[in-house]
Amino acid sequence: MSLTVLFMPESAYGPTNNCIGIGDVLRRRGHRVVFAAEASWAGKLTALGFEEDLVNLAPEPDEPQDAGQFWKDFIRDSAPEFRKPTVDQLETMVKPIWEELVVGARYCQPQLLEIIARVKPDVIVEDNVIAFPALNTAGVPFVRVVSCNPLEVKGPNIAPVFSGYPADDHSGWADFLAEYDRTHRPMWEQFNDWVVEQGAPALPDLEFIHEGDLNLYVFPEVLDYTKSRRLGLNWKRLESSVRETDAVYSLPDGFADGHKLIYFSLGSLGSADVELMRRIIAALAKTEHRYIVSKGPLHAEIELADNMIGAEFLPQTSIIPLVDLVITHGGNNTTTEAMHFGKPMILLPLFWDQYDNAQRVDETGYGVRLATYGFTDEELHSAIDRLLGDDDLRARLAADGEAIRAADGVRVAADAIENIGLGRK
Repeated sequence: MSLTVLFMPESAYGPTNNCIGIGDVLRRRGHRVVFAAEASWAGKLTALGFEEDLVNLAPEPDEPQDAGQFWKDFIRDSAPEFRKPTVDQLETMVKPIWEELVVGARYCQPQLLEIIARVKPDVIVEDNVIAFPALNTAGVPFVRVVSCNPLEVKGPNIAPVFSGYPADDHSGWADFLAEYDRTHRPMWEQFNDWVVEQGAPALPDLEFIHEGDLNLYVFPEVLDYTKSRRLGLNWKRLESSVRETDAVYSLPDGFADGHKLIYFSLGSLGSADVELMRRIIAALAKTEHRYIVSKGPLHAEIELADNMIGAEFLPQTSIIPLVDLVITHGGNNTTTEAMHFGKPMILLPLFWDQYDNAQRVDETGYGVRLATYGFTDEELHSAIDRLLGDDDLRARLAADGEAIRAADGVRVAADAIENIGLGRK
């Protein structure tokens, strides 16, 4: 029996790529897969074999935008905020992000109702952090995907989300939570009232999204907080969710011969901080290693050193298996993909989930978290040398990566969506 599955991912590459990976499995099984993605993704999803029925989260711009352009511009303009402690970012960075997300959810509500009426989905899948009431009131199973931050799934001994605080040091937790409450409660109350007015259930306290009939949570067990909180029966953890739609990547002849190969990416959003990209590239240029660099949306402003190759967009899941080390912002997709392929990480977090992922990788020993704007060249070089030279860690990562790949999270997710759509237990 063929299903119609409607995906609505956040307008950023991480959540959209995650949905692409799961949706591709469903599409190849004969199901109809429709994306209600943000309008700047026009044409990019049909090229992969999906239907598009897109939404605007704000009035249409005068000129066509690149995919996810709004958030690229937002993060670029907000870059000075990244230098603040995370507790100080709550009012000046985290809250404004929520405010923009709320505006988008309100704006597209009528469009989503129309899309649902046209598409007539059997299942709705949302990979986002904000509630869209139309998705919860459609009368079909609602699947929530958590592919952004494991700390979205709360627990009594879990560090506050967005804090980047250590798991074994509770100092500062109470102050952070109190500041989050102070800065966010009025906005949350207004949003919750609007959600209820649209006919959806009330939101959990200070949460901006509902649980689903099924919740798919992307984070490897070896990094997870399994001793600190238990998932409910309607939650299914995916070891990873790695798309299989990226193009094959071939290294130029002789580029890495006799050298260690390292992948460097701050993500499509973080790489918009050109000053930081240049700072890191200059430090990496002083080493003997070879680098593949994801240059991002402002690629024309970024010049690579002689020991580097790169481009605006790169097929990340085809590159990570080739390298010895990943230098990353700590976005959930890159973090879980590095674990999927058994690669150590150096993490330079910038905002949102990245602090929490960077801290977790560091405290579990799978990589090194550095001060993104305060590291010295010597600290970066030392971290590279230590991780490349740690044979025990590489053996552990090889075994963990093999287990994560064997768990086949992308098909587990597709199976779960298929089963709930067909009314199976």
